Amino acid sequence: MNGPEPAAPQAPGARATAVAAEPAEPAGPRPLGVAVAPTGQPAVDAGLARLAEADHLPVSGHLGMYEDVHRGLRDVLASLDQHSGPPAPSPTPDRPGRPDRHDQ
Repeated sequence: MNGPEPAAPQAPGARATAVAAEPAEPAGPRPLGVAVAPTGQPAVDAGLARLAEADHLPVSGHLGMYEDVHRGLRDVLASLDQHSGPPAPSPTPDRPGRPDRHDQ
């Protein structure tokens, strides 16, 4: 007969227990391990370095940290549009008869 094998005898009062499979990795957040190359811009590099903090924050803290880094990077970009010193001369085409033109 090819039926199921009988269960092994158990001691009186013993209960069968199910063995739960252990997960291969612990549950919960894990660092992404994304490498960040330096940009050479201290403010940008500092903002990117702050992104590593996300690995140590609960998920509820990610949004605030991301918004802060985004704000800092946006400020760096905005500062690129601001030039220090006198404004650059606007380009004007050369016109004959201009007093500052040196015709020879």
